[in-house]
Amino acid sequence: MKNSALEDIENVYADLFEIDINLDRLVKKIELLSYLNPLNIEKEKQRFFTSKYTEDPVFKYPKIKFDPYKLHRLFYSQRLERIEDDEIRKMYQEIIYYYSNMIQCIETIGEGKKFYYNSLRVFGTPTEKDVQNARYILHFEDEPVSSAMEKVYTAEEAKTYFEEFVQQYNFPLNIRLSTSLAADAMVRNSTQSLVIKKNAKFSKNKLLTLANHEIGVHLVTTFNGMDQPLKIFSNGFPKNVETQEGLAVFSEYMSGALTLKRLKELSYRVLSSDSLIKGSSFSDTFDMIHNQYKLNRNDAFTITMRAHRGGGFTKDRLYLSGLRKIYKRHKKGVSMDNLLCGKVNMEYEQGIQHLFDQGLAHNITHKNVAFSENKNINTTLDFILNNLK
Repeated sequence: MKNSALEDIENVYADLFEIDINLDRLVKKIELLSYLNPLNIEKEKQRFFTSKYTEDPVFKYPKIKFDPYKLHRLFYSQRLERIEDDEIRKMYQEIIYYYSNMIQCIETIGEGKKFYYNSLRVFGTPTEKDVQNARYILHFEDEPVSSAMEKVYTAEEAKTYFEEFVQQYNFPLNIRLSTSLAADAMVRNSTQSLVIKKNAKFSKNKLLTLANHEIGVHLVTTFNGMDQPLKIFSNGFPKNVETQEGLAVFSEYMSGALTLKRLKELSYRVLSSDSLIKGSSFSDTFDMIHNQYKLNRNDAFTITMRAHRGGGFTKDRLYLSGLRKIYKRHKKGVSMDNLLCGKVNMEYEQGIQHLFDQGLAHNITHKNVAFSENKNINTTLDFILNNLK
């Protein structure tokens, strides 16, 4: 049962709530990553390896389950002029532009440059500073391999680990196994579920990393977003990836899971995005990471595939810059709570504060467990993070 204060606010902002609910219905159809994970990763990986890294993979993608043109029209038919508050109206205008861009991304997956240019509008390109930071991190000597890095756990054992980990949080954990994932695990926001790669093997460190990244941030912001009066907190503010992934990697750091190896992985992702921007083919990017930087071929393939899938996808460049921004915020002693209230973007913090002031948002229900105490004991990581530009 709704409390009377919320009912009063819903009456005052009736037009806003109507538009917000309409958008919620439309947004449910456009979870980009569920369309962008290739269906034939393993098959194409073997073909690429057999060809001695010369024949670029040809990836297949899931079929689109909606009519893109019709969906565009429904987004733009929202009567935003009914929202009297200028700041909120402008915010919702930007939200509609953002989701319209997302539809264009989905409808052009696998269409080379068409997808590439659409995805650039949403995820941007690595800056020179990002590239310099990535190269700086890669200069550090690899740490000795510990037993915590050995991949000895199956997907079923990972499932059990995550089910135990989530006991610290008071929300349900719905876990599914999948054979077509670009990552070892990911959160599906629309179904509030954690999807695990069925054929993956996990180390003790990887389990701790994924638990704090996927559950500690991505599911925390999913459930916090669902608790907010407005659905946009759950569906996502424009360009929220940098903030969300920055928080998620920072959660790895605070829990003591972050390693130099992981920071290097984020650096390779920046360089593969940069390689893509400079016009390199799949095999060129792979060659740079595998032969020039000496990363093993399986990891080099995954990083290259993540950047080149769909026709060129630069989302991965945002993890490192997101971490840098969140770490800086942490050093200033600024709370992360407002950034955990849903799928929000740091750049919208002023607008989000305005929603709080109007009673259209409230404090978070679920906090990140790792943020309460810094368990990182790796002084090299602190040195690196303090020196990123």
